[in-house]
Amino acid sequence: MAFALPPGSTIGILGGGQLGRMLALAAARLGLDVAILTPDEDSPASRVAKTTFVAPYDDPDALAALAKVSDVVTFEFENVPARVVEILAGLGAVVAPGAKALAVAQDRVDEKSFINSVGVSTVGFEGVNSAIECEEAVARIGVPALLKTRRDGYDGKGQRWIRDAKDAAAAFEALGAPCILEAPAPFVRELSVVAARGRDGAVAAFPLGENHHENGVLRRTLAPAAVSPETEEAAQDIAGCILEGLDYVGVLAVELFELENGDLLVNEIAPRVHNTGHWTQDGCLTDQFEQHIRAVAGWPLGPTTALARTEMTNLLGSEVDAWTLLAGEPGVCIHLYGKRHAAPGRKMGHVNRLTSL
Repeated sequence: MAFALPPGSTIGILGGGQLGRMLALAAARLGLDVAILTPDEDSPASRVAKTTFVAPYDDPDALAALAKVSDVVTFEFENVPARVVEILAGLGAVVAPGAKALAVAQDRVDEKSFINSVGVSTVGFEGVNSAIECEEAVARIGVPALLKTRRDGYDGKGQRWIRDAKDAAAAFEALGAPCILEAPAPFVRELSVVAARGRDGAVAAFPLGENHHENGVLRRTLAPAAVSPETEEAAQDIAGCILEGLDYVGVLAVELFELENGDLLVNEIAPRVHNTGHWTQDGCLTDQFEQHIRAVAGWPLGPTTALARTEMTNLLGSEVDAWTLLAGEPGVCIHLYGKRHAAPGRKMGHVNRLTSL
């Protein structure tokens, strides 16, 4: 495959949700076409893409069709079955980010082990595969401790706090799957860095965001975060180590805990565009979606300079019904995902409120 891909080339995307939709819109601005593979009819991404294949992600015929029309394939979320990348590779497709990033991000024990292996710090942790192992790990790590499923949890789902050692076994049984037990992080705030690595190895990081969650779901991101130059540099170095260690191509998000002494611990990584990077759509010269398309297509990475101070707020459930008021509010940029039905806690869109730097 010759890179950079010229305008008129096709980007294949595994996933038809809002991230796929915003990636497709970014690709269109660069003169690139998009083909979507999704198990869902009438998905948000399919309605703005040139081609859609509706089938399970591991359907061999659908993957063959996607590989045939695509010059490169990427994904909008990390829970695509790992064998899908193997099937696509066997069909001669180029996939970015690669299989290693997908595999690492799908298992929380593997993820933290990898992060530590490239010299980056996390909280203490242990993998647990039974109620007895959970009790033994709690005895070593202490309480409180956070128990999470090793795979598939998101937005606060698939996890439980253990505040008393006698509750360890019950917590494991309630989750009903192999887990990771994590020591608590005495953090003062949550930060994130969204960064990209191109096919030539160039790395570009966006300014840090400060994140605020409610009930395990991201509510707001403030960016650029009010941090010292040393903290900004440390976060970018962390992102660089992870990108290099994965031989990564594309955009990746690193969620961080800032401790009282200023040290940073990695909470988790996401090998894709990310909710905490949505502020870049209106607050930066290049947004995270265009940056990802540039990277996987082999284009030069765009500048990540902030143009404004931005507060990104997720619109959850029926909050999207206020779209007429939000669309008329000065300094507000509204992004709606085209989902047909609102449900409590479901991400339906977001708004970016801009003020001068």
